[in-house]
Amino acid sequence: MIHFVNPEFFFLLAIIPFLISNYFRKNKSRQGSLRFSSLRTVKSIAKRSTFALKARHILIILRVGTVVLITIALARPQSSQKSSEIMTEGIDIVLSIDVSSSMLAEDFKPDNRLIAAKKVASDFIQGRKNDLIGLVVFAGKSFTQCPLTLDYGVLISFLERVKIGMVEDGTAIGMGIATALNRLRNSKAKSKVIILLTDGVNNSGQVDPITAAKAAKALNVRIYTIGAGTDGSAMYPVEDPLFGKRYVSMPVEIDEESLKEVAKITGGEYFRAKDAKSLKAIYKQIDQLEKTKIEIEKYTRYEELFMIFLLPAICLFILEIVLANTRFRRIP
Repeated sequence: MIHFVNPEFFFLLAIIPFLISNYFRKNKSRQGSLRFSSLRTVKSIAKRSTFALKARHILIILRVGTVVLITIALARPQSSQKSSEIMTEGIDIVLSIDVSSSMLAEDFKPDNRLIAAKKVASDFIQGRKNDLIGLVVFAGKSFTQCPLTLDYGVLISFLERVKIGMVEDGTAIGMGIATALNRLRNSKAKSKVIILLTDGVNNSGQVDPITAAKAAKALNVRIYTIGAGTDGSAMYPVEDPLFGKRYVSMPVEIDEESLKEVAKITGGEYFRAKDAKSLKAIYKQIDQLEKTKIEIEKYTRYEELFMIFLLPAICLFILEIVLANTRFRRIP
């Protein structure tokens, strides 16, 4: 973008019509002062000098050009380039996912609970920017599947490898929180979050969920808890040695009171996901609650351009003087 610091100097352009008018007035009124006994020689010179006579008007063109360029230079043209610096304040997030055998229940059609949880978690990860995200899995025990990382491609590949049986069976919700806290305890982020998904009741591990929640509060970590499972009962696949794979109905038991208390202690929220659609909506809501802070600092850089016009103006002025006193010099 180009703007002028002193646009008031453009009033000088008003003198251009007077320059042109004065120039042609003087040329018209000027009379010859030399006398010849014969006009034959003068006529022959005139025939050869037709181009020179017409070209003499280049002087007024040079003068007008000089005035225009000097006026623009006095108006101080500047180019401005607007830039912005984006500063982000990321959020450190650990996804803690239950991989106990009950996650095989197929009430999250068309998938079981674990597959549905992995799909929604993958979409959540791909929708984040500038956040460190890690992955913890738990059943009877817990471990870190992927530490905090900005490489979402690697994180999603680790998520895809999550399966039932990678940890001894059981539901150690407290340990799932504790392991996630261990990944966040050295975090310098202002906002630290655990998203814990489970479909059962804490029945394993050395740490109970409430104790883990109090530790999270001390570390300024917010926990969002998700209870996954339909109401009543759900169909669960079992392998029968005689008839192969078959389904049995199993009651859905989620310790909602503990999950609500964990969320309350840490300033988070508890959600209940009864199907794949509601689970996706929950992650979307959490995504909106935990937005990365972005600050944009705008600044403008200016560059003076008056020399681009001043130097040609000087050249035109010098050229006019040279031509007026050589090629187009007038003889009184």
